[in-house]
Amino acid sequence: MTRMSGSWLGSAIAAAAAMVSCSAALAHVTVQPADAPADSYAHLTFTVPHGCNGSATTALRIKLPEGILSAKPQMKPGWNVEIKSRKLKAPAQGPHGKTITDVVDEVVWRGGPLPDNLYDTFGLVVRLPDRAGQSLYFPAVQECEQGSQRWTEIPQAGQADKPRTPAPVVRLKAGR
Repeated sequence: MTRMSGSWLGSAIAAAAAMVSCSAALAHVTVQPADAPADSYAHLTFTVPHGCNGSATTALRIKLPEGILSAKPQMKPGWNVEIKSRKLKAPAQGPHGKTITDVVDEVVWRGGPLPDNLYDTFGLVVRLPDRAGQSLYFPAVQECEQGSQRWTEIPQAGQADKPRTPAPVVRLKAGR
């Protein structure tokens, strides 16, 4: 019996540690994959793990970083998608050899509502820039029935502390 109790206790401790780890990791809007090949297409999935202090999520706004020349958001039942664009300072060579003058600046999903006790994902297909070794930050604003959460902090060079409200980030790696 003692041997079984010890085994059970060890399993319970491991499960509790995993749950604490998961809840800490899901404390803010995140993006997957966390690492992606530079100069490639990627399907980015933004996860909204909770509402705003118990209030349901009604909108998610994602700001796209410089260097992304092509982006298409996922259509979600029960949500409307708004695509805001911005003019480039100079025309650029885009995917498939096209010259482009405007790019997606921000994507906004509005609808739901997404209850606080549930999570959901929001997809975006993008062409990542050829900047291996760099990180791309996607500042996100989560709007709720009451209040909002800003996940917009980008760490500064040499900053020791982790941001309290970090922007989702994708690290660009070499090769495909």
